[in-house]
Amino acid sequence: MKLVVVGGGGLRAPLFVDQALRRAARTGLTEICLMDVDAAQLELIGALATELARRAGGAVEISTTTDAETAFAGASYVVTTVRPGGIDGRIADERIALSHGVLGQETTGAAGFAMALRSIPTILAYAETLRRVSPDAWLFNFTNPAGLVTQALRDAGYTRSVGICDSANGAQSAIAKWLRLPERAVRAEVFGLNHLSFTRRAEVAGRDVLPDALADDHFLAGTVQRVFAPHVVRRHGMWLNEYLYYYYYADEAVAAGAAGPTRGEEIRALNQKLLPRLRQAELLADPAQALDIYFAYERERSASYMQHTHDDAEPVAAKADTHDGEGYAGVALDLIEALQGGTPIRTGLNVPNAGAIAGLRDSDVVEVSCVVDHHGIRPQPIGAMPDAQAYLVNSVKHYERLTVEAVAERSRALAVEALVAHPLVLSYSRAEPLVDKFLAAHAGHVGKWS
Repeated sequence: MKLVVVGGGGLRAPLFVDQALRRAARTGLTEICLMDVDAAQLELIGALATELARRAGGAVEISTTTDAETAFAGASYVVTTVRPGGIDGRIADERIALSHGVLGQETTGAAGFAMALRSIPTILAYAETLRRVSPDAWLFNFTNPAGLVTQALRDAGYTRSVGICDSANGAQSAIAKWLRLPERAVRAEVFGLNHLSFTRRAEVAGRDVLPDALADDHFLAGTVQRVFAPHVVRRHGMWLNEYLYYYYYADEAVAAGAAGPTRGEEIRALNQKLLPRLRQAELLADPAQALDIYFAYERERSASYMQHTHDDAEPVAAKADTHDGEGYAGVALDLIEALQGGTPIRTGLNVPNAGAIAGLRDSDVVEVSCVVDHHGIRPQPIGAMPDAQAYLVNSVKHYERLTVEAVAERSRALAVEALVAHPLVLSYSRAEPLVDKFLAAHAGHVGKWS
């Protein structure tokens, strides 16, 4: 079985490869192909991946290419994790948004919108190539904003595509660790949108244990729920996706972004330290040293995740129960195992609603609990959302529909309407200059709009 990582030269790719190698026997994995348009960085990351494969016994071939057709030939599964415009594009998005007093975050609000302008056409082009070269392959989209990009894929008719995100299963993972149980012993009910989802139940042996967990201060403090005040979590009575911080603490998030380096600037600084050190390590001569350098970088990067949300010195990742395990690789590999005929799973995914959440269209891509087995992926019924969650989900879904339409038609007017619909923008006086600046800053990626 051949697995392709588009964006395989990215600095998170070795983590994905490491996890995939650990499960190779269960999934029937024989080849991991890393595809990236950045040949120089692909060479570095490919060398790290090759060393990981050697340590794992050498049964899985590692290949690299800058050509999508070559990568997709014979592929069964493709994971897309790309950043069109690179880290400089992300920083431009953040700074433009903050200059207009709105959130600068790569998946949410105005900066997430700017990322979508570049990501959607890029991923659609890869999807078309994949459909032509290996039409039976599955495409797992992790490219941000993952839900919005998956909506564009589905609207364009790519039915073997699904959006993945590790934060969708945050409650399941945290409660399993809290109770010292396997994750699959926890049956979670997730609903909403990507980076805007809620977990309303978490059953163990038929009993909902979520109320007990949310009543435990130690549980909240030891998970990503610590980005919220405990009384906020308890008022909702649900596990909150950590990205809801950007809605529920919108003013604080904007102030933090304006006061210090943005997340993109933090990551660029880390990357600028890592890449020269990897090159100096002479990978072929001393791959063990190179891997030590790489994993030290990953620990430092994880430790700075959402650090601005807290006053105390200890970073979120040091206490959190997510983002320190298999991450998005775990979601993708669980999917592969189940689709290959392994044990069926229940997991949160970004798929067409198909009647699962009342009040949303069947074609709307939502983040929802799904059952996955060798027959496919089936969203589980949720029914009506409570009003407190429904108003936000419906507003952002309306923004997502308009954004996909704007990108398809390259329409500035629709783009403005999309941003005005977003609850973190709302205003024409903000939306119009934001759209103009984003289109100008990324003209090389988004082309000409009218």
